[in-house]
Amino acid sequence: MTVINAIRMGGQEILPLVEGGKGVSASNGVSAGHWALSGGVGTFSAVNADSFDAEGQLLPQFYHGRTRRDRHEELINFAIEGGVQQAQRAWDISGGKGRIHANILWEMGGAERVITGILERTKGLVNGITCGAGMPYRLSEIAARFNVHYYPIVSSGRAFSALWKRAYSKVSELLGGVVYEDPWLAGGHNGLSNSEDPERPESPYPRLIALRKVMRQFGLDETPIIMAGGVWALDEWKDYINNPEIGPIAFQFGTRPLLTKESPIPQSWKDRLLKLKPGDVFLNRFSPTGFYSSAVNNSFMQELRARSERQVAYSPEPVGEHVVEYGVGARRRSVYLTAPDYDRAKGWEAEGFTEALRTPDSTLIFVTPERANEIHQDQVNCMGCLSQCRFSNWSQHEPTFDNGKKADPRSFCIQKTLQDIAHAAPEDEAAMDHNLMFAGHNAHRFATDPFYSNGFIPTVKQLVARILTGK
Repeated sequence: MTVINAIRMGGQEILPLVEGGKGVSASNGVSAGHWALSGGVGTFSAVNADSFDAEGQLLPQFYHGRTRRDRHEELINFAIEGGVQQAQRAWDISGGKGRIHANILWEMGGAERVITGILERTKGLVNGITCGAGMPYRLSEIAARFNVHYYPIVSSGRAFSALWKRAYSKVSELLGGVVYEDPWLAGGHNGLSNSEDPERPESPYPRLIALRKVMRQFGLDETPIIMAGGVWALDEWKDYINNPEIGPIAFQFGTRPLLTKESPIPQSWKDRLLKLKPGDVFLNRFSPTGFYSSAVNNSFMQELRARSERQVAYSPEPVGEHVVEYGVGARRRSVYLTAPDYDRAKGWEAEGFTEALRTPDSTLIFVTPERANEIHQDQVNCMGCLSQCRFSNWSQHEPTFDNGKKADPRSFCIQKTLQDIAHAAPEDEAAMDHNLMFAGHNAHRFATDPFYSNGFIPTVKQLVARILTGK
């Protein structure tokens, strides 16, 4: 049994067990409140959080604006109201025990406006802000404005060094901890850099030591590192606990809290988690953010992969080997393919993939007419949920509010699919196969861990007790 002691974080002695924040609506005020009530850090997602009416009924996020800019404003209002309600729920449940954190993605649409709007209305309820998916330089400035601690998510000492030198050194007293997220094992969006190979995972041990060395250069000897990604049982992390090279450490659990009574995900999602096998979760780069991410390899992912496999390069003019004329779109505008690629295109057409869609990389992908219509409609319905989106070419920055590139049909509307899976009916197994299902690479362990035998789903309290045994 691995013994782990309380740690000082965010100005309070707590269990060094952190609930990972999972948006959209996969961790909320209920799950966060119960995690904090158990003595650790509960984290609700402030990424387009759910809100409710006076009777407690979920308010669907329907958009009525005629333009993407109008819908973007609606989205920000939804996100602030939902975040405020989830913070209040978490506080009411925890009764002041543990810590309550709000998790945001720096690259989500209107991130600064959303978290600022939430903190303005939740003074005394939120103890910290956790933030990743990008380089959140302004995180410390926001924390200082509201006197809350901040917890940047990084995947290397180099990334933290850049953040510290540019901004965090000015607000060092509110740096509650640094989250090291393993870019090969964590669920959701990962921080793989261009110098790292997605096919060659590295051990987190030397990377944590390197991070601590950087932190010590800045006088952050006692600031906790929070290990995230691949964390399942504390017995597997004995060499990290009470290790003077690593220093104070806490552990963030992202995947295991999904399978609790208080988890807000639908029962059909929980049932699917219990059936996953090794290899069912894989790293991919289909996300409209452009980041790598880890998700279950279901039909949704397989269709995205197939889109990219049915892909050929084209030229707008005959050049080199691109001399075979091919008509694209309703007006059959001419582009030029190589002879072998033309034969491939005709073969895909014969299989029903008759619609050729242009990508920003001067390629064509081939899809069915039904899929082409869905892609087009999703792009038209864009509500600006990201700061920049390669699927719809949205950008939140004036004056054009686009990223200067063509919309990329090889990606997808992430807001739509995450909302659909999070709010699926309890018995809707099909929704689990046809939507994006983020998960960490240890998710397959639900099926073999004896704690979950016979489909057992624990309460948060029972899960925390189990984790404290080392298992």
